[in-house]
Amino acid sequence: MQEVILATARHNAKVDPSLGIWTWEVSVYLFLGGLTAGIMCFAALMVLMRKDTVAPFATNRLALLAPIVLSLGMTTLFLDLEHKLYVFRFYTAFEVTSPMSWGAWILVAIYPISVLQILSTLRVGYPGMAGYAEKLPLFSGVLDLSERFRRPVAGVAIPFAVALGIYTGILLSAFSARPFWNTGVLGPLFLVSGLSTAAALVLLGAREAGEKHLFTRIDLGLIGVELMFVFLLLVNLGTGSGVQIDAAGLVLGGPYTLVFWVLFVTIGLLVPAVLETWEMKGGRALVYAAPILVLFGGYVLRHVTVEAGQFSTWTHYETQYDPALLERLQ
Repeated sequence: MQEVILATARHNAKVDPSLGIWTWEVSVYLFLGGLTAGIMCFAALMVLMRKDTVAPFATNRLALLAPIVLSLGMTTLFLDLEHKLYVFRFYTAFEVTSPMSWGAWILVAIYPISVLQILSTLRVGYPGMAGYAEKLPLFSGVLDLSERFRRPVAGVAIPFAVALGIYTGILLSAFSARPFWNTGVLGPLFLVSGLSTAAALVLLGAREAGEKHLFTRIDLGLIGVELMFVFLLLVNLGTGSGVQIDAAGLVLGGPYTLVFWVLFVTIGLLVPAVLETWEMKGGRALVYAAPILVLFGGYVLRHVTVEAGQFSTWTHYETQYDPALLERLQ
């Protein structure tokens, strides 16, 4: 029996010595999916809070980026599929217990909601584009109707955006065979990270000093919450079973320590927090550095999580199987 198990496992290059099914495409998709969730959330919140004057970019122009960013993410996800012609099968059924099935249908709902968000602010945010659009038959009426229901559309957008942001983490945490992923902290961590990267995107696009000040404060708060979730993630893994403790070791002295602590925590969170704090106190140099680093850190979080999760395992061949069999299979 041991020979059968070892032959099927150790002779599959994508399984042994560590899982290698998901590559950069999935990391990019998870990052862009979280960013889309944050974009939709902030675009909707600014409408509900009537921040047109204080935050004109986030209120009237940000929503246009949501379907663009999500489409880029969906493209990378499509590239990752082994059998691309079978992608339609995601939508021939709905499995209540499958996070991937939930995610597929959430993505279907996100597109029309994001389009309604764009239409409800198109005349104010992009008057030139709206002018061309109104030349199309019935489009003027569509814009009128969208603007009339602007706030209800924003109210609907928020829960779907939150579901998208959390789903990107739950998609991984549902894999109980990967100890690094198997924690309930991953969903909230990815959601907060997505919101933080969206706030950084607003800082890159905003021109009003008041809007920059508002979203600098928002991003500082989100970075603080994100650091708290990072701490909880490590505590959750470090106080779990033996394999979870081993998984935590991957970023606590293991092969992913440098990427996690230097590229993600330090460069992607702590340095931007220092720069944003300095800016809040009147500093103006390197004004675009903080949001760029936040976006970089958001991607690195997904990259290191995907890679470390695939590296972690419940099976240790060296201690669970006859060494003689292992040598025979080399």
